[in-house]
Amino acid sequence: MSETQWLDPVEMRAWRNFVDLIGDLMLSLDDDLRDNGITLGDYEVLVFLSEAPDQRMRMCDLAARLRLTPSGLTRRLDGLVAAGFVDRQVDRNDRRVTNAVLTSAGFEHLVATAPLHVDSVRKQLLNFMTRSQMDHFGAALESIKSGRDSVRSELVDR
Repeated sequence: MSETQWLDPVEMRAWRNFVDLIGDLMLSLDDDLRDNGITLGDYEVLVFLSEAPDQRMRMCDLAARLRLTPSGLTRRLDGLVAAGFVDRQVDRNDRRVTNAVLTSAGFEHLVATAPLHVDSVRKQLLNFMTRSQMDHFGAALESIKSGRDSVRSELVDR
């Protein structure tokens, strides 16, 4: 086992600020959407479905995308199905598969809610950075995501 390489002051600053920010940021984005009748988690479902081919995704793929267990996804979709925003449909090609499908009412709700979410993203995050800082922030996040995707891909290939 290798010796722990402790965080230096620069690394600690980055890490602690990230930890302090991310939870508060997500709560604030959720609060802003809740004021308009939807949770951030529900909004995320509508976004993923709106971007999927035919506005439908296999439940297992949607759960993975949302980082939810199958039962967690079922609970998340129950409210969206009751509101008429999402349907559950058996796959035409494989009756063992259930798809989550965005309804026209769900798409309309997403279109109505998107400007509110964008305003919230600006108010809660982007307005605190210069354009240059946003560019560097975006590049740093891309680098982190790419590295993590690479590690995940290596684990899957084993």
